[in-house]
Amino acid sequence: MRKRYRHTRAVLAGTTAAVLGLAGCDALGGGDGPAASGTQARQAKPSPSTDSVWDSSPDSIAAVGDSVTRGFDACTVLADCPEVSWATGSSTEVNSLAVRLLGAAKATTHSWNHASSGSRMADLPAQMTRAAADKPQLVTVMAGANDACRDSTRAMTSVADFRAQFEDAMSTLRRALPKTQVYVASVPNLKRLWSQGRTNALGKQVWKLGICPSMLGDADALDSAATLRRDTVQKRVEDYNTVLKEVCAKDVRCRFDGGAVYDYRFGTDQLSHWDWFHPSKNGQARLAEIAYRAVTAKAS
Repeated sequence: MRKRYRHTRAVLAGTTAAVLGLAGCDALGGGDGPAASGTQARQAKPSPSTDSVWDSSPDSIAAVGDSVTRGFDACTVLADCPEVSWATGSSTEVNSLAVRLLGAAKATTHSWNHASSGSRMADLPAQMTRAAADKPQLVTVMAGANDACRDSTRAMTSVADFRAQFEDAMSTLRRALPKTQVYVASVPNLKRLWSQGRTNALGKQVWKLGICPSMLGDADALDSAATLRRDTVQKRVEDYNTVLKEVCAKDVRCRFDGGAVYDYRFGTDQLSHWDWFHPSKNGQARLAEIAYRAVTAKAS
């Protein structure tokens, strides 16, 4: 998700403080109940026929992706907080995938976070190159939200380019590490976030500073143009998830989450109370749970 608003740090801090005085922080509701139907990828299972090669206990992990994997806005306003990253963080509040798989002590020396806030899929091959240098046994991927979160729907990454970029990233890793495993998280459901968060005064004020304008802009607008815009973004997210599923399925050492992150209902406790968009520490912990289940599951 985009870190496109460095220059608004002071404005956001003032806006947040002002709106917090006017609005409660319990309007997003949700939790982790059953999800609505959506992406074609949501019914996917881990790639078949992987039991013979898949190791559910890798001894090292590298993470690539965007601001979610950097723990952006989970600790302080407009700042990364990698210690609470769902993938490699050390925080006991999150119990990251690395800690769950390696143990707290080993995770500090055998996990690496190469994600970067604001990254899109086009940035993933370079991140894969850096990750490969660590020679991890598992690489986690969470990318794609920034490809949909643009200033306009016209600026979104095309599905064809998204596919080519992800294939390039996987090929980059495979040239260096043919046997390293890959866990791929689905792109979150951006439209559900808008639907749940648009009644929250704080969230809407912060969104106006430029967070995911293609989906969250003019949060109260319900006219046909706004509806078409949001539906266009949502369809693109679903298409991205189909790409992630299909490209991953071609690699016997890759597991897609089956749409689990897309399906997860991020509620009040799971969202940053700075921007009501990025995961909070609680949300990061939920992402870690999802990833752990996928990595340790038996293939069917």
